[in-house]
Amino acid sequence: MTSSTSQDTTTLRQKLALRGIDGVTLLVLPSVLFVLAIFIYPFIYGLLLSFAPIREGGTFANYITFFSDPYLYNTIAATLRLAVPVTLLSVAVAVPVAMRVRLVRRQRLLTTLLVLPITLGTVLVAQGMLNYLGPQGWFSRSLMLLHIISSPLKLTNNYWGVFLSLIITVFPFTFLLTLSYVTGIDPGLEKAAATHGASAWQRFRHVMLPLLVPGLAIAFCLTFVQAFAVFPSAVLLGAPSGPTRVISIAAAQAAFEQYDFTMASAIAMIMGVVQLCIVLIVLVVRNLFYRGATSGGKG
Repeated sequence: MTSSTSQDTTTLRQKLALRGIDGVTLLVLPSVLFVLAIFIYPFIYGLLLSFAPIREGGTFANYITFFSDPYLYNTIAATLRLAVPVTLLSVAVAVPVAMRVRLVRRQRLLTTLLVLPITLGTVLVAQGMLNYLGPQGWFSRSLMLLHIISSPLKLTNNYWGVFLSLIITVFPFTFLLTLSYVTGIDPGLEKAAATHGASAWQRFRHVMLPLLVPGLAIAFCLTFVQAFAVFPSAVLLGAPSGPTRVISIAAAQAAFEQYDFTMASAIAMIMGVVQLCIVLIVLVVRNLFYRGATSGGKG
């Protein structure tokens, strides 16, 4: 009887293993439950809440209200005007910086210095920029002392204040992603191209860039999602009721000023859809330029 039970248990374990379910696979179960509890459930709850408006108009009343009010739907364009240029500039600068950093001897020290702004936090960066780049800040006063400008330079409480803040907080993240892809490419490929007489630009254009395209697309998507969710910078360094009234501010006002959590949920869903559309466009464009492995690989 004992032998039969043992045999049945072994048989069941083998059947599960053939289906890809074993002890190692079960270790993933806590992570799956965490994702369901922290991300999936709130998303589903917010989605359902967005279709239960407190105002009259039916199931889609919140979405109809959003897209019929220019003060609301213009926040999408305002956010894109910030997020897209910030992302493009961050990726464009991260590539040459990462290419250079991988060749220096003190790579860890330089990398630490470049990613230091991540540890400061958005609010602290904004406070520092107000003191440095404000109309009465050190930067403006220095330019006036040198007679380069005659009146205070306004780089805060406008578009450029938010733009610079996003660059400072987003670039380290983009740089780390790009550096991981750059260092993952076999240096022998570039050396082989140099041996055949390829210039530095030709090596980058025909060897490095095609291998970097998949990684840069992912870096672009993740950086864009981070920049699109801008909120503290837009409030502290921008004009929350003007050109930097981003969509996250509209969601916050609906939730905490109007106490309309269904409308806030609808705006959050719209944010997600816009980000998803941009990500899909980037991935489609990536496939037009490159099809193959997602990394260069070493060896």
